[in-house]
Amino acid sequence: MQYMLMLNETAAEFARRTDPEETQAYWGGWNAFIGAMAQAGVIVKGDGLQGPMLATTVRVVDGKRHVQDGPFADTKEQLGGYFVIEVPDLDAALDWAAQAPCALAGSVEVRPVLPPMS
Repeated sequence: MQYMLMLNETAAEFARRTDPEETQAYWGGWNAFIGAMAQAGVIVKGDGLQGPMLATTVRVVDGKRHVQDGPFADTKEQLGGYFVIEVPDLDAALDWAAQAPCALAGSVEVRPVLPPMS
């Protein structure tokens, strides 16, 4: 079964990506996590995302398009990236989610992927 792990990070975690004093530890944690998933053969697809300050949000209200710079919600966490993994069940997906570095300061949302439409 395929599950999407949506990796939510705090603003402080996003800042660690480029802070010269923090970047090695930040990316080291992610490289270890990604390496473990790759070695287990569970990764189907995954991408990191640029920071929420580069987001653009679109809503259609009464047939009119509204464009807003920035993320879709004013929250303490923002989507930092995702992985689609192939594992036997939800428990296995939750085990992988718990190992994501952002689970310590942010969160990981886990959702089953819809099967292909026929």
